[in-house]
Amino acid sequence: MPHVLTLVEQFWHRVPGGTAKATEKTLDALAAENDLTVAGLAARHQPDSDPSIRIPASCPVNYHRLPRPLLYEMWMRTNGGSVDRYMSDESMFWASSLIVPPTTRPVVATVNDLDFLTYPEFLTRRGRGFFPRMWRRALERSDHFVVPSLVVAQDCVAAGVDESRITTVPYGVDEPVCASDRVDEVLGPLDLPERFVLLVAPLGLRKNPVRLAEALKAVALDTFECQVVAVGGVDGSAEAGQAFGALGHRFRSVGMVDETTLSALYHSASLLLYPSVAEGFGLPVLEAMAHSTPVVTSAGTATEEVAGGAAALVDPLSIDQIAEAVSAVLSDEGFASTLRAAGARRAAEMTWRRTGRDYARVFKQALGEHT
Repeated sequence: MPHVLTLVEQFWHRVPGGTAKATEKTLDALAAENDLTVAGLAARHQPDSDPSIRIPASCPVNYHRLPRPLLYEMWMRTNGGSVDRYMSDESMFWASSLIVPPTTRPVVATVNDLDFLTYPEFLTRRGRGFFPRMWRRALERSDHFVVPSLVVAQDCVAAGVDESRITTVPYGVDEPVCASDRVDEVLGPLDLPERFVLLVAPLGLRKNPVRLAEALKAVALDTFECQVVAVGGVDGSAEAGQAFGALGHRFRSVGMVDETTLSALYHSASLLLYPSVAEGFGLPVLEAMAHSTPVVTSAGTATEEVAGGAAALVDPLSIDQIAEAVSAVLSDEGFASTLRAAGARRAAEMTWRRTGRDYARVFKQALGEHT
């Protein structure tokens, strides 16, 4: 039976992001494909070192003897550390986070974005050195690439990948985890206002935090009896922190939350505001739509593609446009209702089951071409 080995190290990142979530949900969906098996590969970790880490039961994990920094450096700098010993003649490697180790087996690599090439200023000093090397190795070692959006496909072609080596497989969305009749129970301890604008992980530089905060300052939030609630980690530039701090009592961060609480926040929010400068996909846009929450997001990025005409689109570089779109949703119930209905229809088209089925098709093709 065809077998897929995939790196799952992203589950141990200090703040697992969209890549970890997309990998987890895709693995769940692949479990429904009965004609292939999947296993994970991770660096050295203490067993059960973090009970919050969730790896699907259908994906048993092999642990390498090296910790992550040494393992990655070995793979990136040399051709040592082949992962062939974890695979059979019917196996292939799925580089779910674009880290491609040495192997003689076929490789399918997922490219979630190439922002590290387009916006190196968004990276740390270490990231500016590591990610381009990672990409060069992926180009050398991968047989095929999967991308979540046409925007990323175009970026890959511009970076030297032949179109014939690229397949677009959009990510999906689940039914809401939190039922609508449990929202008050779940959110009760947070003591949130009745109306609020939801921000998901807004502090990263590519999330456009300073313009986002300036736009919200320009919205008459007190007039709408509305506040701003941010979900996500605390990392970000000092400038971003100061910009949100200037919102005063109208801004509140609830930090990292579990999936049930995030679902309840989507249910309760007046709108999701997500005007990133760059995205490879933008899962929060689709998640908000699955909860029938109006979305304001960026034109010209992958989130426009994900929204599929069901969101209010703005130029992410225009503070005025962002502010005007937020005010329009808050002040015009007819407009907000139109966005809710269109978003729910769009989300219904985008399922994780479809994602898993399309990935399985790519994997089987890669194995078939290798035999």
